[in-house]
Amino acid sequence: MSGTKYVDSEGFLYTAPVREQGNIYKPNNKMMADELGEKTVHDVHTKEIDLVNRDPKHLNDDVVKIDFEDVIAEPEGTHSFDGIWKASFTTFTVTKYWFYRLLSAIFGIPMALIWGIYFAILSFLHIWAVVPCIRSYLIEIQCISRVYSICIHTFCDPMFEAIGKMFSSIRATVRKEI
Repeated sequence: MSGTKYVDSEGFLYTAPVREQGNIYKPNNKMMADELGEKTVHDVHTKEIDLVNRDPKHLNDDVVKIDFEDVIAEPEGTHSFDGIWKASFTTFTVTKYWFYRLLSAIFGIPMALIWGIYFAILSFLHIWAVVPCIRSYLIEIQCISRVYSICIHTFCDPMFEAIGKMFSSIRATVRKEI
């Protein structure tokens, strides 16, 4: 099948792929990957981003959805000229839109770099410092808890049993006199 040529429905001449199922080392169809026992691996560094929905987890729903009506309002009986109101609305909206774009263009990449470094450090510390310290603490406290348990069972259990036997002979009766 390698090297053969075919014409598609629109009349374009194509060379047939060397292997329709994909490369034998990295198959591109799931059936062949399952046959070879390969797992599908997704690279998180090269995933595609959505340019339309830029807040898919709705992080900023209640914070930055500020419109003209949320900031400037004229009560009944106190209205400016309609042209002034329209011009104010347009000025506010366009200024907010373009100034955000300008700030994003100037500070977006440096802030992304800073936040990337911050979360990389946070991840590094969590993986290499926090979790090992917690695991170490849990291992050490398990040994201490066994010693503590032995001490409690040795000293406190007999005392509480004696106190329980001492008070077990006490009988209380309640009488209701009419």
